[in-house]
Amino acid sequence: MAIFRSASGEGRAEVVLTAGNPYGSRTLVVERDEDASVAYLCSPDGAVHGAVWLANHRPAPPVVDLARLNSGRPPLMPRPGTTHPAGRGPLGRLSVLWFEEGDGVAIYEDDELLAVIPGWADMSRGMPGYARDAVGESPFAWALAEALEGLAPRISNARSYWLWRHAEGSWTSFQQFAMSHLDRVLGRAGRYWDASGERLPTVGITERPPDEEREFTVLSTVGMSCQRMPTVEQWIDKPGAYARIELAVATRDDPREAALLLVWLAQYPWHSVTWLGHGHTAKWYHEPSTFPLGPGYAGVLMLADPPDMPDMSGFTFGGEAVRWLWLTPITTEELEEHRH
Repeated sequence: MAIFRSASGEGRAEVVLTAGNPYGSRTLVVERDEDASVAYLCSPDGAVHGAVWLANHRPAPPVVDLARLNSGRPPLMPRPGTTHPAGRGPLGRLSVLWFEEGDGVAIYEDDELLAVIPGWADMSRGMPGYARDAVGESPFAWALAEALEGLAPRISNARSYWLWRHAEGSWTSFQQFAMSHLDRVLGRAGRYWDASGERLPTVGITERPPDEEREFTVLSTVGMSCQRMPTVEQWIDKPGAYARIELAVATRDDPREAALLLVWLAQYPWHSVTWLGHGHTAKWYHEPSTFPLGPGYAGVLMLADPPDMPDMSGFTFGGEAVRWLWLTPITTEELEEHRH
């Protein structure tokens, strides 16, 4: 069954809202025609990752209208699945609230929660978003009321986070907090580079030169832990211990070369809507000959708390512990071993 084919405005559908997340990795598109309204969560290439029916604007059919679905028009919810079987008028003023991770979104109608498309929505597995006017579970929407116990804290946290994040001085206060922690565990700071350009999340790289206790330079990101990584809860039962990270790399060579690894990965989780954890690998995005730590390597392995590296523990943000993942260069063969 073709459920939600695209957010392209096929047929007679009209796009009534388009809103991108702060990281540029997901866009919410709300469409309607004279009969129904629907919301899609899309990636930049137009692929639909989540979708949810929002409203019927005419009386509900007794069963699914397959001809309508196959034409790519917004679906009509069958009568048993809607709290408004007679239909309802056009949607009011719409606004959105993105999850801190950027992979899910709450949709409001006239400031009342209308629907949620979480990061775990997956149309291919029959998991749409949640809608206020839905009853039970259908391929088009699941009842929002039945999921609010779990969703409400996420939405509340998102609202608090973005209020804080957009407040004057929020980034500076976080940056000072993180740098103070690194001063304690790594010693004095050297150079500092911006790793984010004009895009969120804001991330910098701090250099910690060798000292009496350490013969090598340590470079660390500053800012990755300022927002939770996407999709962690889809893989781990207790994501709170894994959702906030920073990356580090140790080098005896030119620190500017090693810093390129951190520039490469610093924004990756939010732009690619994924997460990084202990034991994960990343393949260098360019030719192996350009790998910053030497042409013999093709990527990195990420390790939490390696025994020969400084202990970075003790930093928390948002009530959650921050883990440092150390980047270790690996060869093409080692990359393949870790994938299997």
